Amino acid sequence: MMRALWSSASGMVAQQKNIDVISNNISNVNTVGFKGSRADFQDLIYQVIQPAGTLNQERTIPTGIEIGHGTQLVATPTRFAQGDLKDTEDTLDMAIQGEGFFRIQMPDGQTTYTRAGAFTLDGTGNLVTANGLPLDPSLQVPPEAEDVLIAEDGTVSTRAAGDIDPTIVGNIQLALFPNPRGLQHAGRGLYKLTSAAGSEMLRTPGQQGAGIIRSGMLEMSNVKIVEEMVGMIVAQRSYEANAKSIQTADEMLGTANTLRR
Repeated sequence: MMRALWSSASGMVAQQKNIDVISNNISNVNTVGFKGSRADFQDLIYQVIQPAGTLNQERTIPTGIEIGHGTQLVATPTRFAQGDLKDTEDTLDMAIQGEGFFRIQMPDGQTTYTRAGAFTLDGTGNLVTANGLPLDPSLQVPPEAEDVLIAEDGTVSTRAAGDIDPTIVGNIQLALFPNPRGLQHAGRGLYKLTSAAGSEMLRTPGQQGAGIIRSGMLEMSNVKIVEEMVGMIVAQRSYEANAKSIQTADEMLGTANTLRR
């Protein structure tokens, strides 16, 4: 009976973490470039009371007796499915249609990665994120430029007043990874490289498996609010069922404690 108490308690803890993951997804339903996560669980160790294949009166028992000890959270993999593209009519906004990440340089020189393409220009003409973090490698727009053109292959061109033909000022490359789910969340829509993600592969947009860049558009969150709400209901009912199991086990223990001859 004590086993039932601990098994049900592990189920309640697991569903609480499940709700935490779902809540984070819902809170970022309007976050540009956000990728939702899910909670993955696995069962814990089993107490083997009678192994399968045991001989009983010269006959083999086909199935054993094994009682589990509950569940635990083992992973919260990120779902990198494509989010909906929103037309913003702002040339500096960029959405990746397909695979890949923008490379962002941190103040300490470290490179991070993002799918959020809401870029703007800082005081020196560098293309930066909403937090002021520049692209890596940096890309600078001349102050005399009136138009900025970003092609699907990442070529960035500008046109000054009176110019007929645009001038190429840089190229945006995308980073791909063998296992993007191995990237570590760093907040602010950024990811850090880990050994689990594999080696970074730089690609020209539209080539060798990389997606293309859509200028004037943003990739929105890929969270489906209806799916998250259903998941929340399922998690809540599972939590309640585990709590009911604890109550039932406690009542059975109470009954056993009051037995008299």
